[in-house]
Amino acid sequence: MSSTLLCYMISDINDQQLISSEQMQKLTFANIVIYFMFVLLKDLPAPTSVAEALKQRLEIYKQAAEGAKSKGDDRKARMHQRIMKQYQDAIRAHNAGRPVNLSDLPIPPGCPPLQGSEGSQQNLIGVLETAMKIANQDADAEDDDEDGQKEPAVRPSVQKAKSPAPPVPAGSSAPKLGAKAQQQVDFLLLRRQAFMRAALRSKQVKDMIGAKQHLRNAKGLDNMITAAKSGLPIDITKIPSAPVSEEDYSLGRSRTSPVSPRSSEKYHDLMDRLRNQHKKFSDLCQQFTLMGNIPEALKTEKLVEETMKYIEMLKNAHANGQPVPKCHTQERTFNSPKIYSDLSPNDLVLYIIRGVNLPAPSGVSPNDLDASVKFEFPFPSSEDAQRDKTGTVKNTSSPEFKEQFKLNINRAHRGFKRVVQSKGIKFEIVHKGGLFKTDKVVGTAQLKLEALENHCEIREIIEVMDGRKATGGKLEVRVKIREPLSGVDLQPTTDKWYVLELVPTLSPPEKQREWVKAQRGREDGRSSHSSNSPPQYKLHSFSLLNYDKERLERKIGDYRKNHRDPPADLIHQHKDVLHRLQWQKAQLERASPALLTEYEHVLRRFVQGLSDSVKKYSSQGNREAAKDALGRLKMVESEVRTTRSVLDF
Repeated sequence: MSSTLLCYMISDINDQQLISSEQMQKLTFANIVIYFMFVLLKDLPAPTSVAEALKQRLEIYKQAAEGAKSKGDDRKARMHQRIMKQYQDAIRAHNAGRPVNLSDLPIPPGCPPLQGSEGSQQNLIGVLETAMKIANQDADAEDDDEDGQKEPAVRPSVQKAKSPAPPVPAGSSAPKLGAKAQQQVDFLLLRRQAFMRAALRSKQVKDMIGAKQHLRNAKGLDNMITAAKSGLPIDITKIPSAPVSEEDYSLGRSRTSPVSPRSSEKYHDLMDRLRNQHKKFSDLCQQFTLMGNIPEALKTEKLVEETMKYIEMLKNAHANGQPVPKCHTQERTFNSPKIYSDLSPNDLVLYIIRGVNLPAPSGVSPNDLDASVKFEFPFPSSEDAQRDKTGTVKNTSSPEFKEQFKLNINRAHRGFKRVVQSKGIKFEIVHKGGLFKTDKVVGTAQLKLEALENHCEIREIIEVMDGRKATGGKLEVRVKIREPLSGVDLQPTTDKWYVLELVPTLSPPEKQREWVKAQRGREDGRSSHSSNSPPQYKLHSFSLLNYDKERLERKIGDYRKNHRDPPADLIHQHKDVLHRLQWQKAQLERASPALLTEYEHVLRRFVQGLSDSVKKYSSQGNREAAKDALGRLKMVESEVRTTRSVLDF
């Protein structure tokens, strides 16, 4: 497909015309994506009522029919005229008060959804999914006759309008999925969403090859999703890892006002923390994916998605020149696979740590025991067993050995499996003989290795035996391998989790100017009032007003230090606080006892509200917010005591 046809199609969109099915079949995959993106991003005014929406769409199809007729495309003109008739019938029914099934009406590309036909607007990922479906359609699916070709041109729009309709209850259409099957579906949907997002990013940087590859990966998950929704097991180890690019962590430049050096430093520091958090859990998710552990893979995939949302929030705030979003830390507990990455798969490390109350041979006191430990690891065979011993620790029955030995294993060898399941490692405690005396074995012990099936480390204090009789002595040993032989050794880990607080969306510039103008008008109105009719504020806490005044003055000072003019809304907030302080001071200087009592009640309500806030933020783990609320609480409590003393006096 040449770029000429694509440009023609986009010009058709500008003329409010629809793409034909013949044109769609000639498009390459990448151009389909471009076409749908262009359709989506074309802004149309949102209708305020159903009647207005129907008329708007009727006009669009009317223009499309006229445009097709002027170009000599009678087939397309007739198609649009049939759709016009549908809309005319719907408008007449709506005006007569009869119910109209809006979902049966085709929706022109780029139009907002009709009220009652769709729950939410089609997003970018939905458009990309539509592009994938069309790209994979079989060209032979259309009928050969001309009349048969007219209907498919309309059908995609009808289906698109119907697709967001409320789903049929699961009990009547599909079997209810079990917990594990639902986890499979959720994981696949999250991973497909990650591929779609990566395709969109590649499209934005004009990397069409990368976008096409990500879309293929997303499309490749469709069959697995269908199987998972049917309750069939899937092998997640074959799913490609989620794409991550350094561009995901790039802040870029602010599109509105430049960010101060201090704010820029905070932005980059926050991005570094979120980057590390995102990479950590992406790696963890990939580990669980390769293990085939769906529940843990789903948990970590959700954490990855949550972190990516925070990254997007931070990038948007930086691009719009907003203040640095607040960030607080929580403690999150999650499972992570225990792996000793410093060991190879064929390494087993044995630690002989210490003995406790080891038996002494007859004629030797416990304090004269000179103990050492020999061990035998019967692999690859009993005849070729790996043997070694510790050094001798003299004059104690509780020696500290603290020695380690690296042994060779073969995880797939039958002999090693027999050692793990039944034999283990044998130990002998030896008392070193003196001059002309031989060494004497004073006890034996055995460490079983079955736990290595599901754990990569065993640490035990084993009994020292004399034949079948317990001696009362103990031997502490430890064994570790790289990873469990068959299962997964999960260990709960508690770590810091960075949470970004939502940045309020700034109003458009026109609304900002309106707001500033309204503020100025209010202030002018206040200044024109006489002293006998002051502005009507509610009583507030002097301490909190002064605290807010100082905080705003610090912000204004920061802007001026950086040779920047403070924002107008910041200046007017500062003026508003000053006016409130002046008004309240004037009110309380000549206040009656009744007004002072009311003021005390206001302060006590503040105390109650701030106390609740401290408890709430503390229970949520939001230490910064709890600390701020506690500081305000102490200020107001001090003010309450002062007011109470005045009233008592």
